[in-house]
Amino acid sequence: MSLQEDSPSFDVNPDALMTKVETWVNGAIRLVPNLVVASVALLLFIGVAWFAKRQVGRLASRHGRDNLGDVLGGFVKWTILILGFLIAATIVFPQLNPADLIAGLGVSSVAIGFAFKDILQNWLAGLLILIRQPFEVGDQIEVNGFEGTVQRIETRATILKTYDGQNAVIPNSDIYTNAILVKTAHEFRRSQYDVGIGYGDSLEDAKRVLEEAVAACDGVETERGVEVLPWDLAASWVTLRVRWWTRSDRASVVQAQSRVIAAVKAACDGAGIDMPFETHIQLVHDQTEAADGDREAQREGWPAGDEGSTPRWRAREAAAPTA
Repeated sequence: MSLQEDSPSFDVNPDALMTKVETWVNGAIRLVPNLVVASVALLLFIGVAWFAKRQVGRLASRHGRDNLGDVLGGFVKWTILILGFLIAATIVFPQLNPADLIAGLGVSSVAIGFAFKDILQNWLAGLLILIRQPFEVGDQIEVNGFEGTVQRIETRATILKTYDGQNAVIPNSDIYTNAILVKTAHEFRRSQYDVGIGYGDSLEDAKRVLEEAVAACDGVETERGVEVLPWDLAASWVTLRVRWWTRSDRASVVQAQSRVIAAVKAACDGAGIDMPFETHIQLVHDQTEAADGDREAQREGWPAGDEGSTPRWRAREAAAPTA
């Protein structure tokens, strides 16, 4: 048997190959009108998406809601683009069923939702924050131990500028699910400071002196009044709680409190009101008495004994002759 007879042979049919290529070319030519129409439709949807985003942004800006306009505008834009892509796909391939595409998109959305749960959760929380608006850009808030001024509310996080000049990036889901203290929710905020005076000083005189001193401080809202309340009978002083109102921003609160503390110190010194420091009294027990441990005898901190009984020292008890 010859080598040529053993080698495999390939039967190449040029006519069949040309027929296949011709079929592909004809199919592509038939799709050209569909591609043109689909491209025009997609471009139309792109223009509509851009216009819709811009209109949403303008409408939100008229109401002072620029952040909400950015988020909602982006959402409307991508919704229109996805819809346009689906319509363009059905134009190019008429055999595609839009219902099947939507069903497939729904299944894919579930999978994408599980994969990007945190991102979607923060995005939805940011959207709800912008809609419900518990605080606005420029407000001073405290959340999760961070306190500062709201700079931006983005789709993923809220940016706070802390009072020491740092940026705190807080996820929107944390803000939406935790308690928030909005410091500038109202125009004015009340502050307080405890002042201790001596037990020998007159409460009425001290209250009058403190009220006048605090009311004269710059930044204190005198129309809302100044309160001085007896608050506690401490070990070394009588506590007076001083309350006053200022504007709610952090700078006004801090500056007014600084002036109030200085004014309180000067007013108390000028009026001769004692501001005692903490005092401790230590009682040392003499364990050389004969009555040591006898609770019927009078001792410091022990019940009193019989009237007229006097504890005797151990040394004298030992030296006394026995009966």
